[in-house]
Amino acid sequence: MKVMEQTLAGDIPIGNWVDRHLPTRLRPYARLMRLDRPIGTWLLLLPGWWSLAMASEGWPDWKLMLFFGVGAMIMRGAGCTFNDWADRDFDSKVERTKVRPIPSGAISPNLALLFLAFELTVGLAILLQFNSFAILVGAASLLLVFPYPYMKRITYWPQAWLGLTFNWGALLGWAAVTGALSWPPMILYVAGLFWTLGYDTIYAHQDKEDDALIGVKSTALRLGGHTRPWLLVFFALAVLLIGLSGWLAGLAWPFFLFLGAAWLQSLWQVSDLEIDDSADCLQKFKSNRLFGWLVLAGIIAGRVMA
Repeated sequence: MKVMEQTLAGDIPIGNWVDRHLPTRLRPYARLMRLDRPIGTWLLLLPGWWSLAMASEGWPDWKLMLFFGVGAMIMRGAGCTFNDWADRDFDSKVERTKVRPIPSGAISPNLALLFLAFELTVGLAILLQFNSFAILVGAASLLLVFPYPYMKRITYWPQAWLGLTFNWGALLGWAAVTGALSWPPMILYVAGLFWTLGYDTIYAHQDKEDDALIGVKSTALRLGGHTRPWLLVFFALAVLLIGLSGWLAGLAWPFFLFLGAAWLQSLWQVSDLEIDDSADCLQKFKSNRLFGWLVLAGIIAGRVMA
């Protein structure tokens, strides 16, 4: 009989592959890394794949794609580990997050830091497979990763900082292929920032009531009832800048067809969004994987055709 995935009090799914296949002692660490919720890995990975594909001549190098895939999983896990360690007191007061491994007591704060060191070591081992310039670019991302959990305490725009962090792959991908940087990846990086502002503002609407009570800031609280027009602006700027990046990189016409489809997908998100419905916000947030895949397909098609 198939075990149906459920939700336990907060945002942790139970009855999935983590419960069915992992030893009991490893399950809290898998959940700390969000291995049971891969959407964050996809959103971190896709800008890197966009950049790899855009910088390539023809089809992207599958080995680099694989390294980026594993690296995104590890570094997303490291980011979640540090975020949960830093937010452990806040998370214990929020209904959706109080059952996470650290606030629930399944993993102690000290053990979480040891696990973070292990994740960073694995991430470094993957990074060392790239050229020297790409290694420097990748290492520089840590300057953004560690301050992120504290941004929600000092600004209503922590989603902008997340955008700077989550889209670093747009720079790293180009550097890994070419050993340098140029305008297309830098514009792609800014495009990713606006994409993240869009999808993470949607995500933040799930917690806006708890956030207001405990004093945590977000774009959901800042924009409130004006969220919808701002989302239109964020997604439109993301699409326009992705298009400019692809044009500067010399991508052929199929790229723009797929990009148009991605723009329509973003319009669906905004037009159908119920900002006071947490389940709907989560669904729309997760749908950004489709947006990312459409952009990736367009970049690959545009590069191959070029």
